Amino acid sequence: MLAVCSAVPALALAGWLLAGLPLLLLGWFRPLPMALLGVGTAVVLCWWGLRRLPETVDALASHTAAVIGIALGSGLFNGFLRAEQLFVRRDPATYAQYAIWLARHGSLPIPYGDFGGPDPALRFDSMGFYDFHGAIVPQFMPGPPMLDAVGYWLGGVPGLLLVPPVLGALAVLVFAGTVARLAGGRWAPLAALVFAVSMPIIYTSRTTFSEMPSLILLFGGMALLLDARHRLRAGHGALLGAGLAGLVFGLALLVRIDGLRDVLPVLAYAGLLIALRRISGPPPESPPPAAGGAARPEPARRFPDGRLGVPLLAGLALGGFCGFAACYLLARPYLEYLSGSLLPLLAICAVVVLVTLAGTALAPRIAARIAARTGSGRGPAGPGRLGRAPRWLPGMPGSAAALVVLVMAGLAVRPWLQTVRRVAVTPEDLLTADFIQQVQRANHLPVDGTRLYYEHSLYWVIWYVGVPVVVLATLAAAVLVRRLARGRGLAWLLPLAIIGWTTATTLWRPAITPDHPFAARRLVPVVIPGLILLAVFGLRWVRDRLGRAGYGSRLAVAAGALLLVVPPAVTSIGTAFSPVERGEAAAVARMCAAIPRDASVLIVERVTGDRFTQLVRGQCGVPAARIRNPKGSSVALETDVRRLIDRVRATGRRPVLLAAEQPQLMRYGKATQVLRLRTHQDERSLASPPDAVWSLAVDVWMAIPVCHGRWREMSCLSG
Repeated sequence: MLAVCSAVPALALAGWLLAGLPLLLLGWFRPLPMALLGVGTAVVLCWWGLRRLPETVDALASHTAAVIGIALGSGLFNGFLRAEQLFVRRDPATYAQYAIWLARHGSLPIPYGDFGGPDPALRFDSMGFYDFHGAIVPQFMPGPPMLDAVGYWLGGVPGLLLVPPVLGALAVLVFAGTVARLAGGRWAPLAALVFAVSMPIIYTSRTTFSEMPSLILLFGGMALLLDARHRLRAGHGALLGAGLAGLVFGLALLVRIDGLRDVLPVLAYAGLLIALRRISGPPPESPPPAAGGAARPEPARRFPDGRLGVPLLAGLALGGFCGFAACYLLARPYLEYLSGSLLPLLAICAVVVLVTLAGTALAPRIAARIAARTGSGRGPAGPGRLGRAPRWLPGMPGSAAALVVLVMAGLAVRPWLQTVRRVAVTPEDLLTADFIQQVQRANHLPVDGTRLYYEHSLYWVIWYVGVPVVVLATLAAAVLVRRLARGRGLAWLLPLAIIGWTTATTLWRPAITPDHPFAARRLVPVVIPGLILLAVFGLRWVRDRLGRAGYGSRLAVAAGALLLVVPPAVTSIGTAFSPVERGEAAAVARMCAAIPRDASVLIVERVTGDRFTQLVRGQCGVPAARIRNPKGSSVALETDVRRLIDRVRATGRRPVLLAAEQPQLMRYGKATQVLRLRTHQDERSLASPPDAVWSLAVDVWMAIPVCHGRWREMSCLSG
């Protein structure tokens, strides 16, 4: 039961995304086509992935019930305390407005609307939305908005806001299922509980981030590949299972393009499996056929997992192609914006491909040479084993384990050895530096806009999961690396590679604005769940060692469980019961009702333009644009405003002005307040875990201009 429950979310998401992308590219991302193709594809993938599934999880009914209960509790808790981030101030609202546009229109890019033709003072871009080749393009990948759109179709804006808690609950199931497959079913409830109470998981389960669907696909891919290994032993469905696992991994790029880093180990692992397949002939001691030509059963291959390599690679290529195609066709400005970090990643990917191809091509020759020199080619191999380690590397297992400990120790002492800085050059960097300075002042820290605080990244993890999780995870990683270096524990090879690679690269360079809890999202897809998975395995290893030594293990397990659960729960208490940006949905509904249906909205003030241009365009359903502000001013020039008012009237539409304050509009007509909200926002902490929320005040004023200039009274009335 737990195996099925934990595989369905990843397969369902993969089916929905796989069907949704071509429909979106065709402009047909509508409820009816998606109900037929999206749901149909999801059902087909679930059928293929779960049909004749062998016993892959040793979980009892009580373990499964506990995991499902934790997942339901997480979903209900976060749904009740969900955020309402609709004003485009940070990424969640960008995703929300992107989803609303897709749900209502089903196509991209977003048209400008009618403002009387081009004008040098008109701006159609805003925070999270680019002006690109005569249209508006959202900043991010389309995967998360395609998922969030389901909620809007089912329940409008309230339904949209409930999608993140549902995804968070599904993530608990997927993660617990992966733990059960690797560490054992009895450890899944503990891991699920630690995961569910961690602040970054709560944070990203309450609003429209991309991290939760990314986590579901990455850990779902691990679970499906582990199931494929079991199918290989059972003798049916293994190749299809591996292909589905690769597809799920590859579609992680459709959710986050930087997911390329997370799936790089999958590419290398697929190459390794193909290489093992090439050297995986029958053991040399296999007897010849019997006299008289009687057929003997085909002898077992020494590396049976090698058969999974090609379908895994094929599925990964298909999913990755979808991600890259979506990025190029639907988010090209975002691709250009990320080029500084994405190009080195693509270069690493190219190197991995070349090394994989070379290793695959030369695998038989390398294996033969090693066998000739060391005699290790006849070592035992089979399920969970790669064969005997070469005798000429006697210290490799211990050295590999020591390297794990040294890496974590290096990250721990990094704050005393390095201060990570970035000198602002691009306009985006300058804005980030100014933002960091403002947050430093609010946190009573020395003001230095070049600071990024990345040297403290390991301590971010410790804030959110506690020292015991980090210590046990390091111990477990060292034990597992030692086993793998000895040619044992093949089931852990890919999960450990993904967790280790992504954790090391993320902690070295988080590549995010360093205020918390916002920066904590970077730890969600792999780092936090990966360390929790390793920690519960480490606790299991400690229990086994104590049992073999003759000591009682129950007390140790109970104490260990408390050490894993209590620290993240204590950190989360400060913000877990404080929802943020509540009231935005109702406030937006009132504002949209106040804007005439025949309006073309001109936003004359900078901050209001950043936050509300796409909201008015997508959620209120009327054309919206900003008027450029002169350098050093937050309000547009009166001459530009009046010229554009006249141009809008000439189109037959009604000009409507928006700004943040009443005096900014009074010269154009009577100003009325259409939005006033006093609520809370996330804290922005740089040096300690967040433990409170900050206040947030937002005001929007509206004016419908009176006639002015060269247009006659009758012309004004017709507008």
